Amino acid sequence: PMTVGTPVNLFSAAKAITGMVMHKLEEQGALSLDDRVADHLPGFERHDKADITIRHVLTHRAGIPTMPGEAFDLDLLADPEQVEELLRDLRPVSSPGEKPAYHAVTGGFVMEAVAKRAAGRSLREVLATDIKEPLGLEWLDFGVDPAHAPLIAKNVETGFPLGLAIGTFMKRALGKPWGPVLRMSNDERFLTGVIPSGNVIVTARDIATFYQCLLDGGELDGVRVFDEETVRNAVRSEIDELEFDRILGMPMRYSSGFMLGTETASLYGWNHPRAFGHVGMSNLFTWADPDRDLVVALLTTGKPVLGTHLLSLPQLIAGIHEEFPERG
Repeated sequence: PMTVGTPVNLFSAAKAITGMVMHKLEEQGALSLDDRVADHLPGFERHDKADITIRHVLTHRAGIPTMPGEAFDLDLLADPEQVEELLRDLRPVSSPGEKPAYHAVTGGFVMEAVAKRAAGRSLREVLATDIKEPLGLEWLDFGVDPAHAPLIAKNVETGFPLGLAIGTFMKRALGKPWGPVLRMSNDERFLTGVIPSGNVIVTARDIATFYQCLLDGGELDGVRVFDEETVRNAVRSEIDELEFDRILGMPMRYSSGFMLGTETASLYGWNHPRAFGHVGMSNLFTWADPDRDLVVALLTTGKPVLGTHLLSLPQLIAGIHEEFPERG
C-alpha cells in the first residue's frame, strides 16, 4: 500500500521543480530568464525561433507546445544530441509572447539543453547538489538510479474509456495518446532518464518539504536554499488576468514555472490568488498557499481522464478550502 514515503512520478508537476532549478541558476548568475534560448543552444533559431526566451518557455508562451511523434522513442533519452536536434527543428505555431499554449513536454528538454551550456551542469546535477541535498531529502530526482526503478509506484490507466473527442484532445496536449504515455511511464528507460517536464520522482513527504521551503521564503530549518527574491520572482504572475490556454482549453495564470491560483475558482479552490503549484497527470496536485500557511501534496497512481474522480476531486479541493481558511 502507498504511504507518504512511496516514491511516485510527478509527471507535469515536475515543471515546478524544473522552473525552480532555472531560477536557482539565474540566482547564481549562470543565466537570465530573459536570455534567448538560441544564445545558449546554437541552431535553435532555426524556423523563426530566434526571439524565444527562457521565460517564454517557462510561461508556455514560446509557441512550441508539442514535440514530434518520433520524440517519444524512449531510446532517445540516451542520446541528448539527437533530442537537441529535434528541438532545433521545432516549428513554432505562434509568435513568442502571445497567449499561452501549454508546453507539456518540450519546455523541459529546452531547459536541460540551456542549463548544460549556461552552467556546465545538467538539471539533474543542479537539483541534487543545490536543492535536494541541502533540504535533506531522500527523493527528489529527475529519474532515478536503475537500482531504484523497481521501487517506484506503477501508474495504471483507470476511469471510463475515452471517446474520440477526449482522446484527440489528450493526444493534442501530450503529443501521444493517453494509454501509451502511461505505459511508457512504467518503462525503466523512462524512470531512469531525464525528462524535465515529466519524470521527477519524489514522495509526498519530500515534495511537501520542497514547497514548505518555498513558503518560508527559500529557507527551511535554518538552511537557505533560495534567496527570498528568487522565490518572489518564481511565484510572481507574468500577467495578472486570466488568459485562455490554447492547449488546455481553459483559463490559466502562469508564473515562470508555476500554475497560479486566482480570485475565483482555480486548481487550488475558491479565491486563493497567491497559491502556487502545479498539477500532473491526471490528478496529481502539489501546491502552497501563503495566505493559509498551507502545503498540499496529493500524489496518485490511478490515472483517469473520465471517471468518478471528476466529482470527488473537486469535493476534496473544496473540503481543503473549508478546513483551512485564510489566517487571521
